[in-house]
Amino acid sequence: MTRLPIADRREVRRAAARLLRGERRALAVVLVLTALSALAGLVGPYLLGKIVGGVEEGSLTLSTVDRLALGVLGAALVHLMLVRYSALLTARLGERFLGSLREEAVARTLALPARVVDRLSTGDLLTRVTSDVGTVGQALRDSVPEVLAGATHLLVVFVAVFWLDLVLGLVSLAGMPFVVWVVRWYLVRARDAYLAESEANGDVAEISAAVGEGSRTIETYGLRDRMVAAADRTVARSYRARLRTLRLRNVLFPVTTFVNMLPTALVLVAGGFLYAADGMRIEVVVTAVLWVWRLVEPMDRILFWVEFLQRGGASFARIEGIGAHVEAAPAVSEPDGDRIEVSGVRYSYVDGHEVLHGVDLVVQPGERLAIVGVSGAGKSTLGRLIAGVDRPAEGSVLVGGVPVADLVAAGEQRIVLVTQEHHVFIGTVRENLAMAAPDAPDERLLEALRTVDARWFEELPEGLDTALGAGGLELDPAQAQQLALARVEVADPHTLVLDEATSSLDPATARHAERAIAAVRERRTVIAIAHRLQTARDADRIAVVDAGRVVELGSHDDLVARDGTYATLWRSWHG
Repeated sequence: MTRLPIADRREVRRAAARLLRGERRALAVVLVLTALSALAGLVGPYLLGKIVGGVEEGSLTLSTVDRLALGVLGAALVHLMLVRYSALLTARLGERFLGSLREEAVARTLALPARVVDRLSTGDLLTRVTSDVGTVGQALRDSVPEVLAGATHLLVVFVAVFWLDLVLGLVSLAGMPFVVWVVRWYLVRARDAYLAESEANGDVAEISAAVGEGSRTIETYGLRDRMVAAADRTVARSYRARLRTLRLRNVLFPVTTFVNMLPTALVLVAGGFLYAADGMRIEVVVTAVLWVWRLVEPMDRILFWVEFLQRGGASFARIEGIGAHVEAAPAVSEPDGDRIEVSGVRYSYVDGHEVLHGVDLVVQPGERLAIVGVSGAGKSTLGRLIAGVDRPAEGSVLVGGVPVADLVAAGEQRIVLVTQEHHVFIGTVRENLAMAAPDAPDERLLEALRTVDARWFEELPEGLDTALGAGGLELDPAQAQQLALARVEVADPHTLVLDEATSSLDPATARHAERAIAAVRERRTVIAIAHRLQTARDADRIAVVDAGRVVELGSHDDLVARDGTYATLWRSWHG
């Protein structure tokens, strides 16, 4: 099993900038509101400084103190409203970031070529689209807005302190060298540490899935001790990876906690000496101390979320890595007819081990072609290439002179692969059918259900609005197969590739499914991958695949008369 690649720092920065650009107007509004709330938060301490200074000098009347106190109260209320409204807009902005990320992650995962998915570690892909998306989502929803808001707040406060007094402004910066040092130390080590932690989590998910799915095999062959030992090693690697990130946090947070208190203490000491030496008024000292004290909360917020941003950055790199194998949708021309041509096709799942060796085949519009052969001959692989599920390593698979895989990548389903694996998506009957043609009217959906003889649909009280899947109506295998075939009917392809779509069903259910398949086959080219030779007998032509090559091609009677590979298979089938 292999893992998907990890995006480098430049790619992550580009992707993050792309997300931020999509919401730049909302982001600008949030930053402006944050700056205004920070300014409003400075008014109260400034007025308190005026009160203290005036009381010390004896220049304030009681009515003036009352007015200044009302000003403090009014500034606090304005500050509160701006903070609340800014938080609301920030939350909405973060949710939009999260929504965009989830949609992009799903789209990239679904766009992965089949040959890549076949080789992937299940745990690696699973953790990328679940825990990594969740981590980045929280980083985008909470960390990015919080860090930007905190940075804006810090900038406003520092500018205000420098405006109040240059010396105290310089003193307030005393803790910044420590912050810069510890953050740089942390950032140099954090990315690799969090990537290792995410990779270890993927390994844990992988072995958990393997043990769960293969529990009967493990029990049958007495592999329990071996699997427990493998699981212990995997969990131990995950534990060590988590300890590594914990050590980084144990350095970052204590240093930042100390640094947060340093500016306030230094401004208080420096201001006290200057006041004692008659070099500064008391109201300036009080205002500066109160303003610098307001640096603690945004500094704490920034440093807390910087740690989470690193975790999110590592997860973001893993999510961006999904797109490394996604091919850009090519520009395709309109196919000239529905003739399918397979020319010199070679294919391998693993480099150096070819499954198909120079296959040539032509399928005429409206033809019924059966592909037969022993298990492992390459029948299903050839069917997948004809359907455009994957691309050949060499040669071409064309429909009307256009590569089938290019048509699929461009979203045009002229050839559809129908297998024994069918899926009912969580949603309504309408949503399950309309995904094949989003603009299809209800009449077309209903006609598709009637075509496949899905009579159970007539008993649904809510019709097309009936919810399916978890929490809704659970369909039995025959009904699920009919729904999948109705979806094919809605897509209206000109060619069907049938990979023994009823082989896993019981006989009674299979008969219903075969009637539905027969209805869908009407008016279409059909390529049937036949594991049972009785299915191939009625085809117009039969292609016999042996060891990755088409060794015979003709009708049933012709091939039996040749007494070759097909005749041998036929006699073996009939005992």
